[in-house]
Amino acid sequence: MIDGQLSDLRSVLLRAGLVLLVVALAGSGVWLLKAATEPTRSPIEAPAASVPIVDVTPGAIAPPQPQAGAVGEDPLKAWATRVAAVIDVPARALMAYGNAELVLRTTQPACRLSWATLAGIGRVESNHGRFAGAVLREDGRPSKPIIGVPLDGSPGVQTISDSDRGQFDGDSTVDRAVGPMQFIPSTWRRWTSDANLDGIGDPQQIDDAALAAGRYLCAGNRDLSTPKGWWAAVFSYNHSVPYGQKVFGLADGYARAAG
Repeated sequence: MIDGQLSDLRSVLLRAGLVLLVVALAGSGVWLLKAATEPTRSPIEAPAASVPIVDVTPGAIAPPQPQAGAVGEDPLKAWATRVAAVIDVPARALMAYGNAELVLRTTQPACRLSWATLAGIGRVESNHGRFAGAVLREDGRPSKPIIGVPLDGSPGVQTISDSDRGQFDGDSTVDRAVGPMQFIPSTWRRWTSDANLDGIGDPQQIDDAALAAGRYLCAGNRDLSTPKGWWAAVFSYNHSVPYGQKVFGLADGYARAAG
């Protein structure tokens, strides 16, 4: 089964990118992100309280500008709205995944990251910010923070000591994965991103989290349009064959449905 998936992977991911290529060429009011985070490797649960965030410097690359004479709705938003109508992904989440692809086309063009891969990961990690009944709001934050179980060495769970004094996860004893893309606090600190240019890198904010995840996947000069590069990236997020297969199946389905 894996061999068959590998043989189709390049065409699937390149096809997924074609939709956004049209968007990019049309011009867009896309946002900018800055840097990344790490995967969670545990189930998630909703916390009782909000999680503090950290200030970061916004990215230095200006977002693409609309072509001269272009009017009307942002093409990225229009694309996301259209695709959301045919797949079970909120348009607001699709905008974040698409924006991350467009930014990385400029900052790391050799990576060839597809929005569909980010969507596959986002579905597995938090159902696109909708875990445990949360609603992804227009500002890109879930209606209640998404925080993982304590990484305390319980059966099937890693042991990761507290690295943020509870700043991101509200737990000053051990770490927990945070946000729609489920980053461990120490990894978030390394890859912190400011995708919506509000001067804050917030792992709970899906634009920031999606770009951070994209940069994390692209680390090490990976080319995600190749089977080898794609699997290496996904395994870096969660070194599990079933996890990779699930992400692949979701990415494939999203790309096909998007047309």
